[in-house]
Amino acid sequence: MTDEPVPVASAARRVPLNNPANMLTAVRIVLVPVFVMFVVASQMTDSGWRIAACLTFCVASATDFADGWIARRYELVTSFGKVADPIADKALTGSALILLSAYGQVSWWVTGLILLREWGVTALRFWVIRYGIIPASRGGKLKTALQIAAIAWFLWPVPSPFDLVGVGLMVAALVITLVTGVDYVLQALRLRRKAL
Repeated sequence: MTDEPVPVASAARRVPLNNPANMLTAVRIVLVPVFVMFVVASQMTDSGWRIAACLTFCVASATDFADGWIARRYELVTSFGKVADPIADKALTGSALILLSAYGQVSWWVTGLILLREWGVTALRFWVIRYGIIPASRGGKLKTALQIAAIAWFLWPVPSPFDLVGVGLMVAALVITLVTGVDYVLQALRLRRKAL
């Protein structure tokens, strides 16, 4: 779910497809349907299944931070990772938001705006990749952290009135998501204009 791009590996160094960073990405992809099953089993009413769903979501989110760090630190960037990582991120976040909206926890318009921004920025990155890479921003990292915190808060069976904290986190996540989305659009346009 991070917007941080991964540097391209050196052409002189052959990076094996089967490496720790890619394995973590694969684990995240596998955890998405497991997470979905836990949420559906809970119907957002069974505390045990909700806790299992929340923990699965948090573990999957942690692999997102870990695989990117490993890939950059040990130069294990592959074409598979560059494609699979953002897909896994959006699949995890998207399924979580859609399920939360389906069970009446989050308004559909909030989910729609966030998903529109997430997929839009991903498409934008591919659109300008021939001109260069849009650098990650602190806002993008903050956006990711707020989204994860908000979703986790809604998933965990938090008693009232503490559930209002989740609403505050989601509002903050939505605002930062939209603001950084506009910033990425402007960066992409500047990058393309400069290249042309």
